[in-house]
Amino acid sequence: MLSNPLAITTSSLGLHPSHTLPEKIQAAASGSISAIEIVYQDLEDYALSQKPPLNLLDAARAIYNLCLSVNLTVLSLNPFKNFEGHNSPLEERLDRALNWIDIAVCLKAQYLQVPSQFDTHNSSGDWTRMVTDLQALSDLAALYSVDIAYEAVAWGTYIDTWEDSLRMVQDVNRENFGLCLDSFHIAARVWGDNTVEGGMREDADLALGKSLDRFVETCPLDKLFYVQLSDGEKSAPPLKPGHRFYQEGFPPALSWSRNMRPFPLEEELGAYLPVAVIAGAWLKRKGWKGVVSIEIFDWRMREESKRPSENVRRAVESLRKLSIILEQSK
Repeated sequence: MLSNPLAITTSSLGLHPSHTLPEKIQAAASGSISAIEIVYQDLEDYALSQKPPLNLLDAARAIYNLCLSVNLTVLSLNPFKNFEGHNSPLEERLDRALNWIDIAVCLKAQYLQVPSQFDTHNSSGDWTRMVTDLQALSDLAALYSVDIAYEAVAWGTYIDTWEDSLRMVQDVNRENFGLCLDSFHIAARVWGDNTVEGGMREDADLALGKSLDRFVETCPLDKLFYVQLSDGEKSAPPLKPGHRFYQEGFPPALSWSRNMRPFPLEEELGAYLPVAVIAGAWLKRKGWKGVVSIEIFDWRMREESKRPSENVRRAVESLRKLSIILEQSK
């Protein structure tokens, strides 16, 4: 097994309404996992399911106590979306951020995870403005000892590569603002293409290799907060009109991400992204010793029968296979 501290997102443990947040937490605690990332929607569903319904702060306190009882820490609350550069007034966005930060404090979450802006029609790509917005967010979070983990998503409107997210981290220049890197977003941006036969871009291996070389050579580990691993299922046929997961107006990578992200190396389920290559660059070549989290969005988990206990077994087996590959690699 990997020697890094291990975490998992609640989305990775089930997507059916009956897969409750407490069940997911109990399942995570049964594996070799020490931390959990709480998806906001899971927390909201839990709050509404209680009798009487709880407000989100009380729900967060209850979930923190449950995690404490099973020896799990809360790594993050996520995803706080479409913040930087949005056309709505900054004051309104900071009010919304404060609500999330209050919840994170009640969870005793270390990070508020922020994906890069992808609301194309309601935002501006002005770099200076985005930097200023994220500085304001970081300064607000710092008042509550919460860190901001910024993630470039593959369908980001203005920031969709780890290189640009690092540039943003450097320009924001706040101690509590750093990177969350996800193997899916890196592979989906420079290596994979789920809209074509074969599922790969031209010169995919070369492009990925150069990107990972740049990471090893230039990314400062003190600005890397944690990494996430997931694979991608090959679309057969390619993701085009008529495919069951195709959505008009959605970036293909977004539809791919929300439906076809199995655990790393689940080749029997169509997983084919070079996760081991990416993980090798992060963990072996760069020497990352911090948290490795698993983030999955697998359509199969929408079935009631795919219980969180089964999904955590899949996660552990996936990490076991990955650790063997990394141990055998030079």
